[in-house]
Amino acid sequence: MQRLLLALIFSLIAIANLAVASDGVEVEQAESAAETIVSAQDLLSHLEYLASPDRRGRDDWGKIESADYIIARFEESGLQPLFEDGFIQAVPDFNDKSADPIIMGRNIGGFVEGTDPLLKREWIVVNAHYDHLGVRGGKIFPGADDNASGVSMLLELAKHFAKNPARRSIAFVSFDLEEHLLWGSRWFLAHCPLEEESIRFCLTADMIGRSLGGLDIPTVFVMGAETSPQVSHCLDQIAVPEGLEVARLGTDIVGTRSDYGPFRYRKIPFLFFSTGEHPDYHTPEDTLEKLDIDKIALVSTAMLRVADQIANLPSSIEWDVDETPSLHEVRAINSVTKQLLEAEEMGEFEMTDLQRLFVSQVKSKTSYMLRTGKISPTERTWLVRSTQLMMFSLF
Repeated sequence: MQRLLLALIFSLIAIANLAVASDGVEVEQAESAAETIVSAQDLLSHLEYLASPDRRGRDDWGKIESADYIIARFEESGLQPLFEDGFIQAVPDFNDKSADPIIMGRNIGGFVEGTDPLLKREWIVVNAHYDHLGVRGGKIFPGADDNASGVSMLLELAKHFAKNPARRSIAFVSFDLEEHLLWGSRWFLAHCPLEEESIRFCLTADMIGRSLGGLDIPTVFVMGAETSPQVSHCLDQIAVPEGLEVARLGTDIVGTRSDYGPFRYRKIPFLFFSTGEHPDYHTPEDTLEKLDIDKIALVSTAMLRVADQIANLPSSIEWDVDETPSLHEVRAINSVTKQLLEAEEMGEFEMTDLQRLFVSQVKSKTSYMLRTGKISPTERTWLVRSTQLMMFSLF
């Protein structure tokens, strides 16, 4: 029950932030991209290979085999190598300070050059990490959702844009060592094959094949829209595939959870797509048969359309964080507190007297905000902290 309610908190927050169409920005969208659908069948072949027990959780030899598979798909699609030495960027051990350090991992990168004589100098980086936890205690951690699901999206988008280049250049990168403090993506930006100033946008996927907390909800959570008005407007305007809800979250509620982090720190606009954590996260039970491959196809389709919108945007893409408080989160948290109190009354959830008092106070204050129709920056800070405290203390 506690996992269920934790999932409810995040899902309600996110659903309250469903994108609303915005005015004032003209976006060129190719008809082919609006109509393109990434198919579950195309994704399945990638998933069957990457999440197979033969890959042994994509660590050690299994990770090398997975990297070779990604490179082979990039070559089949016709991508050009992103790095000076080819498709591979060696990543050294972060604890080895010697002149000839031990190689700890390998980032894999290819690119499709843009078609516009000027805009092709600007870059979009689409990425998904391919490493996982390997074998621990004699058990294989397959990492089907984390993150074979994201890599399958990456390979299909690479194939699409190789056939349908955009105005801007697009780099497709599968980072290594995400499970080691985001070391692969951190190394990539610190030793970038591109001019850092030319990277205009980062699109990251991590765990897009399940549902938050195991709930049966059609939602993909998207963070980062607040980092750029152009990115926010593009997200508003995509044709969301039928059967999928795109739900927006403020990054400050969850923080850095994947390889968009190093881009975020450098103030590069980003979007992070994820269907959220579930009970099998970082366990041997994150297996292929538990994936919702149709959902991965829907999320991948939405991400393709976002990438197409932004890569073809005629205007500049700028980092300009929108910190305007929104009542969407207020409604979500107010609903959560009601659900918690009702669940306790029905005997489905237990709270101490102090916890009950805290939840009741959050409910009361958010109800007041909704009645007045206003939330100040100070109140929004309180809301974020109260939500985080509820999650920490109750779950």
